[in-house]
Amino acid sequence: MARLVTFFLSMGWQLLMFGQTPINGTVRDSKGRPIPGASIAIKNSYDGATSDSMGRYSFHTSEKGEQTLLTTSIGYKLIEQKISVAGIALTLNIILKEEPNELKAVIISAGSFAAGDSKRGAVLSSIDVATTAGSNADITAALKTLPGTQQVGEQEGLFVRGGAGYEAKQYIDGTLVNNPYYSSVPDLAQRGRFSPFLFKGTVFSTGGYSALYGQALSSVVLLESIDLPEKSEIDASVSPLVAGVGTQQLATNKKSSWGVSYNYVNVGLYFGVVKQTPDYFKLPQFHSGDANFRIKTKSGGMIKYYSTFAYNELGLRRPDIDSPYMKNAFGLTNHNWYNNLSWREYLNKGWKMNLGLSYSTNLDNILQQVQNANNQPASFPDSVFWMRFKNSTVANHQELSQIKAVFEKKLGGISSFRFGSEYWYANNRVVFNDSLQKFVDNYSAIFAESDIYLTNDLAAKLGVRFENSTVIKKTDIAPRISLAYKTGKDAQVSAAYGIFYQKPENMQIFYTRSLGFTKATHYIINYQKMNKDRIFRVEAYYKQYEDLVKTVPVNYFYSTYNNNGSGYAKGIELFWRDKKSVKNLDYWVSYTYLDTKRDYLNYTEQLVPNFAATHTFSIVMKRFFTDMKTGFNVTYNYATGRPYYNFVQLNNSNKFSLADQGKTKDYHSLNFSMEYLPSLGKTNPRTFVVLFASVTNVLGYNAVYGYNYSYSGQVKQPIEPPAKRFYFIGCFLSWGVDRSQDAINNNL
Repeated sequence: MARLVTFFLSMGWQLLMFGQTPINGTVRDSKGRPIPGASIAIKNSYDGATSDSMGRYSFHTSEKGEQTLLTTSIGYKLIEQKISVAGIALTLNIILKEEPNELKAVIISAGSFAAGDSKRGAVLSSIDVATTAGSNADITAALKTLPGTQQVGEQEGLFVRGGAGYEAKQYIDGTLVNNPYYSSVPDLAQRGRFSPFLFKGTVFSTGGYSALYGQALSSVVLLESIDLPEKSEIDASVSPLVAGVGTQQLATNKKSSWGVSYNYVNVGLYFGVVKQTPDYFKLPQFHSGDANFRIKTKSGGMIKYYSTFAYNELGLRRPDIDSPYMKNAFGLTNHNWYNNLSWREYLNKGWKMNLGLSYSTNLDNILQQVQNANNQPASFPDSVFWMRFKNSTVANHQELSQIKAVFEKKLGGISSFRFGSEYWYANNRVVFNDSLQKFVDNYSAIFAESDIYLTNDLAAKLGVRFENSTVIKKTDIAPRISLAYKTGKDAQVSAAYGIFYQKPENMQIFYTRSLGFTKATHYIINYQKMNKDRIFRVEAYYKQYEDLVKTVPVNYFYSTYNNNGSGYAKGIELFWRDKKSVKNLDYWVSYTYLDTKRDYLNYTEQLVPNFAATHTFSIVMKRFFTDMKTGFNVTYNYATGRPYYNFVQLNNSNKFSLADQGKTKDYHSLNFSMEYLPSLGKTNPRTFVVLFASVTNVLGYNAVYGYNYSYSGQVKQPIEPPAKRFYFIGCFLSWGVDRSQDAINNNL
């Protein structure tokens, strides 16, 4: 009986299969790897199969004639192909293309370091900036531990890949910050104006940056402010140097917030303990305050406003380099007001809008005076007119208003196209003694850019920017392109090319309007392997400078300028960050090799600029001990010596000659900081407390940044830090938000 049943079942199956067509094959990706779980089926029928672990499939169909075969798999594009079913077995090997998505897609990383949550693959977070030993919560100081930057300690700014400090610009929420640092003081670098905790994301581009930004020959730092705070909170800080208080208040519906803060800095107590080389006749004092509001729109967009005001004053004396009996006094009073309004909105049909408005005003009142031994103004006979010229007053007033609009459209998948324009109105006035110089510039730009993802492994960014400046009556067109290809798991290769322009500096435009844009062309290639715990990156670049500004002396007191300068920069950079190899230890190492020369300003030929070191190295280590509630941070920075020059006017001609040159000794700095969290481990602590202490240049290394020369050239003085070490100790309190895990995990 059993045999009879088996016979009839077998005959039934054969009758069922009679007249059906077998279809089989494999499903693979573009690299030949099998795709398991893919669905293969005849359209508008029940005939089909699913691929196995090797990508193989097999099924029969009773359909006849021309049919459509559908193949689908999550993460891949749907394939429809025509087939002819005629009772003959078909073998169809199918190749699926990946559907690009943000989690798997390659990142265009040439020339760019991402931080915070602005991009996948964060390099530095806000906590990283605050806890990097030696940074003292200054964004620029922390960025100096990354490859491509120089250890310049006598003036503010980022010096990137052979570029001067003014060739790197900062943007907040898409608009330019005109005065990102406190006002310059001779031979003393000033810190940035903004706290790292204002921002949720930072992109530090060492070159090849997006067409959405301009007027920076070397680098941009793109800062994206936070949206709504997690909770309402009140913050306070107390130290011998600074005292501050602030609050962020979140609405009960969590759709809006507002905040204010105030900080006061007075170095009187600190300078009384840690002696400074300059003689301060007016101790530095800084007042700063800010206010903000944020509103979440119905469509999920965000309106943000931020305003900050700062006032500071100081006065210092140094021995006058031209006379052993005189002193050189410098006094500064600064007023700065910055405003930024941005609106991000999601429109219909995949469109997105970003609008930005900003206004800033900055006034520097500067006194330069030669004084006698009794600290009184000195007078000089007409025979030493050049000495009398060192007595001056300057009132430098800068205003910048901006408006920027960017519109973006998704093109399918994660590819996108964006375009927009911006307009700057710059009003600059300088009163030197009784002489007024002023100009107004109407700068405008239009730009377009597209991100094209062919697959998850291959992407391109294509952009172009058009710019016009009315004050110099010049226009430019700047094309830019970047490519990225994924070479393996977590690994990729990127390349970038771009042309970048920048207006001459304001003081140069005051003297002549016949200048044009300065120009730099960037070529970059890098390899990066990155996952959650480790980042390895190596990057090579070449940068060609054209139309740099050259100084043409007319006499000792007056010069004019032209665009006859040129130069180049090339090098290789390494970066390694590791959070895994040693338990609870986070460290990163960066190395920069720089080969650069330029002929600009009063240089007699192409020379290595006085801010460039051939080799630069940094190592940063951070270790948090949970049992001790304490974190320890160490940073070591090293750079080979930088060149220095003394250029003098040649026999009252319109040329300079090189009277002296040399190279400073190597730079070393070992920095240490620690934080203690006494509230760690408590359940829902009412108050979050951090006790923080740091020492910059622990070993007291006597750095020399360069030399100043007397008018005769017979005397040169080293440019050194005002003190061998900098100490800081403070207490930071927060009511309403527990940031313990942020401090431990270094992850805002």
